[in-house]
Amino acid sequence: MVSLLAAGSLDDKTFPDVGGQFLLQMAVGAAVGLLGGRALVWGMRRPLPSEGLYPLRTLAGALLLFGLATVLGGSGFLAVFVAGILVGDERAPYKREVERFHGALASLGELVAFLVLGLTVDLETVARTDVWVPGLALGIALALLIRPLAVGLCLLPTRLARNERVFVLLAGLKGAVPILLGTLLLEAHVADAPRAYGIVVVVVVFSVVVQGGMVPFLTTWLRLPVRVVQPEPWALGVRLRDEPEGAHRFVVAAGSAVDGQRIEDLHGLPEDVWVSFCLRDQQLLPVNGETSFRPGDEVLVLADPGLHDRLQHLFEQHR
Repeated sequence: MVSLLAAGSLDDKTFPDVGGQFLLQMAVGAAVGLLGGRALVWGMRRPLPSEGLYPLRTLAGALLLFGLATVLGGSGFLAVFVAGILVGDERAPYKREVERFHGALASLGELVAFLVLGLTVDLETVARTDVWVPGLALGIALALLIRPLAVGLCLLPTRLARNERVFVLLAGLKGAVPILLGTLLLEAHVADAPRAYGIVVVVVVFSVVVQGGMVPFLTTWLRLPVRVVQPEPWALGVRLRDEPEGAHRFVVAAGSAVDGQRIEDLHGLPEDVWVSFCLRDQQLLPVNGETSFRPGDEVLVLADPGLHDRLQHLFEQHR
């Protein structure tokens, strides 16, 4: 819709129709995503004869939700997005393998999207002043005004620090999805569609190059803790036939109740809580009463499932 408005292809009579249709698509997509996500969680917990079928089942479920939402006149993208949020918060067998499969598939999709969609860009159209000038103005407005205002309102109930809040407001990037949606203008044969599509491309390029290039500067200026994430090809664990009960994994947060404390000095822990292992700097530490916790330690705790919120407060929340 922003692209259409920027292109000047909508008049006062058509805008209400387009706006109403857009809201209807979003509502249908969200409803399909909510119901389909619940159904997908239920299906993910049903056993299959082979480990390799679990990622394929979630992929088939996502495609089914996309198609169902589209047939009903809704947004297939929103349906899959909402369902993914619901699935991400639930426990399911082979979930780590499923996440790795879809992570690799998403990376492949981004590469293919940028490669294929890049071939649709007409450089002569992008070089026109009536394309790159409004595209650059729209990109600056999105980065410095529209996104900070909209996201800032959404962040009001959160407990983020001021520097963290500013980073979230300024670091939102646009990628392949806006360009993919922009191609719908070309397929719909909207008036002056090449110009509108060129404006979308300019906005995305500005976001990736300028906003993306400023992320390291922002982290330094805002004094945000940043660490290099190294690949972790080795895993330590056991496989169980049934879903484990009472296993809790936490990452010690700086300033939390356990930060700098020894296990034997933690009076806030219930008596039936057992710290199973502690991983620090990719090294397993021997766990005993003298073991002290540091920020970034990954800890596996065995305790009653009902104690999860209390333990999470001790390990991962600031005092």
